[in-house]
Amino acid sequence: MELSHHEELQLFALLAAASALLVLVPVLRVPYPILLVLGGLAMGLVPGLPEVELPPDLVLVVFLPPLLYGAAFYTSLREFRANVRQIGLLAVGLVIATTAGVALVAHEVVTALSWEEAFILGAVVSPTDPIAATSIAARLGVSRRIVVVLEGESLVNDATALVLYRAAVVAAVGGAFSLWETGLRIVVAAVVGVAIGLVVGFVVREIRARIDHPQAEIGLSLLTGYLAYLPAEAIGASAVLAAVTAGIYVGWHAPVLTTPALRLQGAAFWDVMTFVVNSVLFALVGLQLPRLVEALGDVPAGEVAWAAVAVSVAVVLIRVVWVFAFMFGPYVRGWLGGRYPRAKWRTVAVVSWAGMRGAVSLAAALAIPLDVPQRDLLIFLAFVVILVTLVGQGLTLPALIRVLDLPDDGSAAREDANARVFAAEAAVARLDELEREEWVREDTAERMRGLYGFRRDRFSGRIDGTHVDVEERSQAYQRLRRELLRAEEAAVIDLRTRGEIGDDVMHRVLRDIALEEQRLDAEV
Repeated sequence: MELSHHEELQLFALLAAASALLVLVPVLRVPYPILLVLGGLAMGLVPGLPEVELPPDLVLVVFLPPLLYGAAFYTSLREFRANVRQIGLLAVGLVIATTAGVALVAHEVVTALSWEEAFILGAVVSPTDPIAATSIAARLGVSRRIVVVLEGESLVNDATALVLYRAAVVAAVGGAFSLWETGLRIVVAAVVGVAIGLVVGFVVREIRARIDHPQAEIGLSLLTGYLAYLPAEAIGASAVLAAVTAGIYVGWHAPVLTTPALRLQGAAFWDVMTFVVNSVLFALVGLQLPRLVEALGDVPAGEVAWAAVAVSVAVVLIRVVWVFAFMFGPYVRGWLGGRYPRAKWRTVAVVSWAGMRGAVSLAAALAIPLDVPQRDLLIFLAFVVILVTLVGQGLTLPALIRVLDLPDDGSAAREDANARVFAAEAAVARLDELEREEWVREDTAERMRGLYGFRRDRFSGRIDGTHVDVEERSQAYQRLRRELLRAEEAAVIDLRTRGEIGDDVMHRVLRDIALEEQRLDAEV
């Protein structure tokens, strides 16, 4: 099909807008979900852009599996277990409270909304998106436990929210709602979903253990989320938990399944994949905004505006009240078995303010069936909540962290240093064994022993605060090495420019130089 001149200009405008967002991400140093929601809003204000709409039934199936699997794959199972009860309070209890609270507010404020539709809205805006919050927290060096809790919450609360969402949708399109049946459905769906995820994860692990091809393995990792999600969806189990479980299972076994090349390529692939999926979702909403606003003509503008404010405030306040009551209160300390001290109020404040909404809420809103009477209003209100939480809370969270002076507990740095010391000692022990081999030259062995000894001293110094001179020597070495690597790069590019080597050779050598630079910090 040939594009018209007008359609080509529209496509150019979309691509130019996307390029502008990509340029702004590193310049403004703002988490990209914040820029995406603002970009989607800007697209909706541009006159003449086409209206694009995917079939609602396909939205969750297309977008959710890779997002869920990719996030779960890099989740620390040890940290998740250590904080499972706090995560459960947020991922189950808070989701139910948010769904009910938002439904009550929306039903009271908008007379056109039925109870079923109000509960759909509550379920849509109840799950959080950790990307913005955790990127801000990591950049500002807050406690790793905060990051773990936020990431764990976002993984599990998607499952709780989407079960409630489906129950509300069924009721809204002519079914019946039963609190008992919904509760039982949540339990059964969760158990079956986890079982399916474990089976799929096991099969994928066995397949990947028998192949050694980075491109094929990355392709299989992309499909794994769908392989777990679709069967669970077909039988009514929790497709979200199936994809999450498969991701955690494969991620736990991945270190012994992957090669160094696959680790580098896989991490880069999932970073780009997550960005692209989020970008497409926000672009879809932006392109639908004019039609959504036009379709709201049946509801008074003042009522829509008041509903947007009331629902957004409810989402924020319910989280603040819940987190302070259940993570700071003495009752929960007893329920946790006395093993956890009362959380510091500064930590609780950050967790309570880090409830940004994002891609999952957006996908759920776009997936609302067409026969739900107030579908357009629900999507519009969901987008406003995402806009308010991502932009409002996302941009003020760094200031809150700085004001509270929330320090990093240093556990991640200590574990990193311990791991590198342990690895260096293992290498020295293996070197002692290999020295007796004929093919190991004495001068080479001594050089390697010096390298690993220096590395061990350097990272030991990070643990106990000694060996400052070793760290200074290491930094000086790295600076010199980077200068020399820049000279190598320039020389190789010059050879290509003069036509003495081909582009394929240039890219291969530049890749090796880049890998050397990436290894610098751990190398010495």
